[in-house]
Amino acid sequence: MTDLATFAADRGIRHFLFSFTDLFGVQRAKLVPAAAVAELAANGAGFAGFAAWLAMTPADPDVLARPDPASLLVLPWQREVAWVATDLSVEGVPLEQAPRRVLQRQLQRAAALGFEFRSGVEAEFFLLDPLQGGVADRLDHQPKPCYDQLALMRRYPLIRELMAAMEELGWGPYQADHEDANGQFELNWTYAEALTTADRHAFFKVMAATLAEQHGCAVSFDPKPIAGLTGNGAHLHGSLWDGNGRNLFHDPCGEKGLSPLAYHFLAGLLAHAPALCALTNPVPASYRRLARADTTSGSTWSPAWISYGGNNRTHMVRIPDGQRLELRLADGAANPYLLQAAVLAAGLDGIERGLEPGPRSDANTYTDPPAAGTARPLPASLEEALAAFRQDQVLRDALGEAFAQAYDTLAPRRLG
Repeated sequence: MTDLATFAADRGIRHFLFSFTDLFGVQRAKLVPAAAVAELAANGAGFAGFAAWLAMTPADPDVLARPDPASLLVLPWQREVAWVATDLSVEGVPLEQAPRRVLQRQLQRAAALGFEFRSGVEAEFFLLDPLQGGVADRLDHQPKPCYDQLALMRRYPLIRELMAAMEELGWGPYQADHEDANGQFELNWTYAEALTTADRHAFFKVMAATLAEQHGCAVSFDPKPIAGLTGNGAHLHGSLWDGNGRNLFHDPCGEKGLSPLAYHFLAGLLAHAPALCALTNPVPASYRRLARADTTSGSTWSPAWISYGGNNRTHMVRIPDGQRLELRLADGAANPYLLQAAVLAAGLDGIERGLEPGPRSDANTYTDPPAAGTARPLPASLEEALAAFRQDQVLRDALGEAFAQAYDTLAPRRLG
């Protein structure tokens, strides 16, 4: 385990950001000087829980944030500062509603079953004009701009810097592209164990915003920042592995190359989809992104039905190959930790109960929606999703009632 004081001395680190992500996905931090890091790493940096979205009151004791050295990284654009994710506790007891804790509990549940959850996420974002609003690049106005090479290269200085930063951090970036909306981009990095992916996803949002500001742009991960344009998704690719490094979702003899275990996991996602939306699509704008309106490109690239298909991007779950599942439901407002936790919780329930997903659909659901009674529609609003979450006791029990009650308390604030 890395000793932070030694790390500071060896790397010339002057300050550490002790960071955590609250229930609304806001990243909170304290700046800790290297001279004090040993003491605060041992005892925790103190926060007033009510000052963040943690469903606490001003009368509650301090929340103490202790760093997880496994998450430690140096800011590529400010190398005298290191960032580290923290785990939260109150009076020596883990804060059960803390999103990172919720994910850790699911990973422990998976480990008890002999599984490791590995995942990757596609974090789409817009580059906007911070003063005038709208797309930052006024030349980016094609009606169908996806993969536009000229628009991509006009943003090359920023994209290059983001890719270089991810390479320096060891994330294994492997591609970047202009996405389906004007001003929209996506950078992909290599999948990893789910807690690592969630830490990276959380940090990526801060890194993208920071570097974009230096290039005169504002970043938006909002699900639908500009009416009429495709919204920001956060597609999650996942698979379960055993302790010997074997992908348990892969079966060359299985349908679409997937194992029965993978189909049980998929069935869990379908079974809990309405409640999942409360976590994967957590703001009102989320439901303006889902496939209910036309866009200038001709497609929302988001699902409208609780369905799955093969290599077909119109369904909630896509099977891109015989290695993984892709959940296309989540959007850019999803909390990086709750996204992973909710998907894993739903999938493990499908495995534990031996659920079956039913037949695959290869239809284009945008033009050929499922016949009546063959698939349920996704929730049409955040209110509907929150009601489904309140009623899904299996998912609530899996995620922890302390978290579920905290989320019930805070989430309706987003409706106002």
